[in-house]
Amino acid sequence: MNPLLVLSGVCLVLLLVIAVLAKRVRALSDQLSDADFQQRSLSTTYGKITEQWFPLMEQYPYDPQGFRFLGSPIDGVQFEEDRIVFVEFKANRSQLAKNQRRFRDLVEAGEVYFEEFRFTEPAD
Repeated sequence: MNPLLVLSGVCLVLLLVIAVLAKRVRALSDQLSDADFQQRSLSTTYGKITEQWFPLMEQYPYDPQGFRFLGSPIDGVQFEEDRIVFVEFKANRSQLAKNQRRFRDLVEAGEVYFEEFRFTEPAD
């Protein structure tokens, strides 16, 4: 048997094996991407559920009746007799978003104000 013919046959078989394995790797990569997306989506959902219930949990340090949910850019505001507290709930390892950090920095810098606006009906 011609060694060149045998070598060509082995190369062809190897190319077919590589093609099948490459296709399988792509499929597994797609499955991994889908699983990662689902896990992140589940984490987001868990976070949103948690932030709705956190004021009712035992570890919440304030009276939940004084809490008002906003949702964005922060989760809510806690009204106390002697202060008003802006509240952001985070679960596990989640971090403040960029706009939430900016909001926190404005509060810490004292750049928070109370303004009253009155609506008056126009005269006929």
